[in-house]
Formats: sequence, structure tokens, C-alpha cells
Amino acid sequence: MKNTIVGFPRVGKLRELKFISEKYFRGEVDVEELKQVAKELREEHWNYQRSSGIQLIPSNDFSFYDGVLDMAVLLNVIPKKYQQLQLSETDTYFAMARGYQGEAGDVPALAMKKWFNTNYHYMVPEIEEDTEIKLTGKKPFDEYAEAKQLGIQTKPVLVGPFTFLKLAKYQGNKKAIDFAEDIAKAYGEVVQKFESLGAEWIQFDEPALVQDLTAEDLNLFRVLYNKILSFKENTKVLLQTYFGDLRDYYKEITALGFNGFGLDFLEGKQSFSLIQKYGFPEGKVLFAGLVNGKNIWKSNYAKVLETLEELKKYAGEIVLSTSCSLLHVPYTLQNETSLNPEVEQYFAFALEKLQELRELSVLTETDDYQVEKEYLENKELYAKERLYQNDTVKQQVADLKEEDFVRLPKRSERRKLQKEALNLPLFPTTTIGSFPQTIAVKKNRTAYRKGEIDKKTYDNRVYEFIKDCIKKQEEIGIDVLVHGEYERNDMVEFFGENLQGYVFTEKAWVQSYGTRCVKPPIIFGDVKRSRSITTDYLKYAQSLTNKPVKGMLTGPVTILNWSFPREDISLKEMAYQIGIAIREEVLELEKAGIKIIQIDEAALKEKLPIRKADWYSEYLNWAIPAFRLCHSSVKPETQIHTHMCYSEFNAIIKDIDNMDADVISFEASRSKLTILDAIQESNFETEVGPGVYDIHSPRVPSVEEIVEALHRMLEKIPENKLWVNPDCGLKTRGIPETEASLTNLVEAAIKLRKQYEG
Repeated sequence: MKNTIVGFPRVGKLRELKFISEKYFRGEVDVEELKQVAKELREEHWNYQRSSGIQLIPSNDFSFYDGVLDMAVLLNVIPKKYQQLQLSETDTYFAMARGYQGEAGDVPALAMKKWFNTNYHYMVPEIEEDTEIKLTGKKPFDEYAEAKQLGIQTKPVLVGPFTFLKLAKYQGNKKAIDFAEDIAKAYGEVVQKFESLGAEWIQFDEPALVQDLTAEDLNLFRVLYNKILSFKENTKVLLQTYFGDLRDYYKEITALGFNGFGLDFLEGKQSFSLIQKYGFPEGKVLFAGLVNGKNIWKSNYAKVLETLEELKKYAGEIVLSTSCSLLHVPYTLQNETSLNPEVEQYFAFALEKLQELRELSVLTETDDYQVEKEYLENKELYAKERLYQNDTVKQQVADLKEEDFVRLPKRSERRKLQKEALNLPLFPTTTIGSFPQTIAVKKNRTAYRKGEIDKKTYDNRVYEFIKDCIKKQEEIGIDVLVHGEYERNDMVEFFGENLQGYVFTEKAWVQSYGTRCVKPPIIFGDVKRSRSITTDYLKYAQSLTNKPVKGMLTGPVTILNWSFPREDISLKEMAYQIGIAIREEVLELEKAGIKIIQIDEAALKEKLPIRKADWYSEYLNWAIPAFRLCHSSVKPETQIHTHMCYSEFNAIIKDIDNMDADVISFEASRSKLTILDAIQESNFETEVGPGVYDIHSPRVPSVEEIVEALHRMLEKIPENKLWVNPDCGLKTRGIPETEASLTNLVEAAIKLRKQYEG
């Protein structure tokens, strides 16, 4: 049986792309050096796949920043504000990704949003009224030719036109259908170009097909592909879907003239039953996504092979594939030197999944695979009893009662008590939590991890960082302070390190956006708080000031969603286990005199099922209670904050209000404050702080810019419910730009205060 992958991680085994890109941004290398490293990475990735026995190797899955952004540039979807900068092609690309502030002008970046139900972020294309969509770039063709020179025949991968138009933002009155003819022509030219280059397959990624679609959406899809497919002759076109199933549209979609259909059989819970019910089109190739592209556990060979045996009854030709791109898992286990072998044996990162695909492909061709060594070893692994089980934790979850999820008194009564206790001004200013992670901060952490300094020395240095941070915030004039989070490497990994049941990696990095990589911890067993996590740092910070200092915690849903979860128990049970642990920390902070506690749920929407019909049955009915579990026992005077970033929250705004926090801060700057309408329409009770500037760009917002944003907010939000803050944590920013931005933020709040207080 042939095999393939949907896509491969692009940052490199040791984040080489991140580091060379950041050098380029700093002006330390030129564009040729940047491109040379990228070329070396692509060659390495292709050679790994070839040596691992992958038969249909993808190309054009590499990107300097984001694949959707690549597609926008390829299609000439470059807004005028970036064209007018008159930068080089590469610098225009990065201006769209990161924003630009320099001699040529001052332009913010494109909006950034979550890529469906993952922790990856894509850049939102902006299609203007007079945008002329046409094929203008060469990237996919150059990379195909590059691989061919190495003797590797690849399967070019492109974001499909339907998904591109569905994800785009439209400036003006035109809709997606108005650009359908032009974009279909451009994609048709892509097909023709690859025909001339000798490509056997082209893969168009259309994950938007697993969403809820309207009749208008389906018509758009038909219009696009009826034209695109008319361009193909010898080259085969694969329609690749992932993150769900085709459900109501299966029959119609599979009746179209594609040569192959890529279906996800893991998150696509109905994919198999749809094939059983409706069959699979004769003469077409089924690309069966059965190796998990989003989680790090080894495949259960018995389940995969049993499914393939059943699928053979319906499909004449099957290609074994990953469920989605391997972009969402770490590169390789080869970099890990400290994992317990009893733990490591369960894991497969990207390179190891290539090996799994090869082994499974061979087993499908074996007369009796159940006696083969690879099968028996895998079967034995899944029969073992897992480490780190805890009966006490399981019982705590089983004993939870309805009152454990309810905070009293109601929010309106708490608000009065909190106003009196905290005595904050109108439009209180704060930040989301983290401050810049300087070289000194990173060196301190590295020295401690390497055993070069002891815990006392490490903490003493952290206390010095905290002291400077509190002093600087007081000088700037911020109302609610934070301690800067200098003891934390990551908002999830830090908590995981202090919870039983987690295991950690050294270099298992995963791209979150652009050059930002994260190292998700792994939930291996039952989760329990084993010791105090943040209290000592917060007590010290509060001792330095008379202003309130927020306690900063990560919520259970975000800890779960930004970890690699277990597959042997439910997400609900894991969330409640973590919720109980965070509740213990919340109550300890309160006892220590911390009057404001922020429980971040940045990733609440991340695992929201793509289909609305599944929202409550599969997610919200436990995700919202898991958050409430953390704070239901605090005093009325204790103010509970939360924070969410980079998602569209409008559809679940009432559920967010039902989290029963006292204050919530949102990412809002890149999404142009679109959340405000939903807040107003839902009679949102929670006090809110929509982000007034984008922290993922190095540019400094002016006072006037922030004042203008606040005035827009006040059209939808009462003045006594509006907080003033950046849109996310500041750890990735430099100190000068951070201090300048916060100074302008405070000045803007003071201007507004004077206006409203007379």
C-alpha cells in the first residue's frame, strides 16, 4: 500500500528556520542567507521522507511564516497599504506577517487567527474591492523543481481556493463568489503549470469543507472546481480534508471530478460510516488519514489495520496517510535525552510517524500481519499498564457536585464589593501578565536547568526581575500590576512542571505562528497539584507596592488544549483533574492576600468542535464548568479575571459570559474589534478589556491610536465596565517598545478619564 503525509514541520529539527528568520529581522543576515538555510531545510525534510519510505512526498508545505500568507502572495492578494511601502518582495511578505514601522511608513500586520481547532495561527488574507486575483508568484513551482533536481518526485500542496476565500476578509461590498472566476482561473493555471513540470499529483487542502456549510458555500465550491478541474489532463488532483468529516456533503463532494479524496478518520468521526452508507466513487483513490497528525502517541496498529481491511471493501485503491499535516507535532524524538524509556516508548513525533507509515504499509501487504514483529511489539505496548495512575485524583473527580461549579453571590453583587475593596479608577489599566523575557531572564533559567545554580540563587534573581518590573509599572502609572512571570518559560509548561502526571521534553518544539514555537507538555497520567506553584512570587510582588498585583494562573482548559492529551481517558476527566489542581492554587493565592487572580483561558475555543451540532455534547458542557470549578470557592471580594486570544468568540459569547469571571480581556486589535458587536448584543455582564494594541508586532501604537480604539469600544461597552490593556502577554517584545507602548496606553486612559470624569 502506498503512503503519504499531508505536510511536514518546517521550522527544522532544532528550530533553524526560527533563528535565521529572527537574524534576518534584526539585519544580521541578508536575504540570500535566509533563503539558503530554507533551501537546506527543505532538502533535509525531503531526504528524511525518502529514506523513511514515504512514496508521495509533499512539496510547498514549507513556508517562511504561514501557508495561507504564501497563497495570498502567490495570488496577488497584497493590500495596497503594503504595496505602497515599496519594499522588496521578501520584506513586503514579512510586513504583511509582522507589521512594518520605518522610513517607508507605519502599517500594522494582517489579522491573525487560529487555524481551525489547532494551536497554529494563520494570517487572514485581505481582499480589497479592486483586488485582481491572478497567479503572480513562483514558489510552489520553484520548490517542486528544487525537489526534482534532487531526484525526488513530489506532490505539490496548496491551500485550496474554497478555504482561501472562506478564510479571507473582504474590504468592500464584494463577496467570495465575486472573485470565484478569477481565483479558479489562477488555480487552473497552477494545474497547467504542474502538468508541464511533470507532477503526478497536486494536493489542494480544503479543511473548510468540514465546517457547517450553506447552500451558497456549496455552490461556490462547485463553481470553483468545475472550472479548475477542466484544466487537468494527466496530472491528478487530490482533494484533501482534515480536522473533521464531510458529513452532509459527502455524496455531492465525492461525485466531483477529483482523482483522489483525503479523509480524516480520526477527527472525522463519521468518515467511515459515510463510506459504509454511500460507498466510495469507483476509480478514485482514497487517501486514508489514519496516523494522527495532531498528537504524539504511537498509532495502535491493530486499529489502523482493521480499519484499512474494512475500507478495502469500498475503495479500489487506498493510500495510507496522516490525518492532517505533521506541522502540529514535534520534529523528532532523536533530540530527547532525558525521557523515561517507559514513557518514551509510547511516543511518535513527525519523523517517527514516517516510520509508522512505512511499517503499516508493509504490514498491509503481509499475508498474516498478526505474527509480524512490528505488529506484536505494538500490540504488547498497548496491553501494558500505564505509569502515573492516581486513584485519589480519580475519586476527587467522581465526587464533584453541582455546587462545586457555582460561585456565590451573583456577579452584580460581587461587583459592588470589589469596587469598594479595590478602589480602582475609571478605565483601569493593566497588562495580560508576562513582561519581556530578556537575555538575563533566559540565562537565569538556563543556568538553573543545567544545575549551574541552585533554586535559592535562581529565585533571588527572579525576585530582582520582579522588583524592577513592579517599579517600572509604577513609574508608568499602571493601575493593576503584574509580577512579569519571570519564573515561567511558558504559560502551560510551567504549570505542568508543577503538576504530577505530566512529562516534559527538551526540544519537542511545535510552530504556533511565524517564528513563535512552543513546547507542549504531555499529559501522561492522572494530574495532581503536588506543591505551591506561584504563591511565593506573588506574595513578594505584592509586598513591593500598595497597588493590587494580579495573581497569574493558566486555566484548566488551556492547560489541556495546549498539552498533548492522553487518549485513554476523556478530555472532560482530564479538564476536571486540572481544574481541581488550579482551584487549590487559587485558594492559596487568596489566603496569601492576592485580591485579583487571573485564570487565563487563551485556548478555550481551540478544541471547540468545528460543527456547531457538536459544541455542547462534545465540549462546552465540560469546558465552561472546568473553569468555574477553579474559582467557585473564592470570597466575593476577590476579583477573578480571565484572558482569551486569537479566536473568533462571537458565536460563543454567552458561554464565555457564563464562565462567571468578573473581568475578561480579549485579543481584539488584529481582529479590528469585531468582538464588540457580540458583546453589546448579548448584554454581556462581565467587565471587559479588549486589547488596544497588537503585541505580536514590534510597532509602538500612538496615544491617539489607542484613544481612538477606546472611543470605538465605548460605543458598545459602558464606561464603568471597560478596562485598558494590550491584547496579549508581552514576553516576546523588547523592553524599549514595551515601555513606550505602555506609557502611551496609560496616557490614553488618563485622557479618556479626564473626559468622562469632567
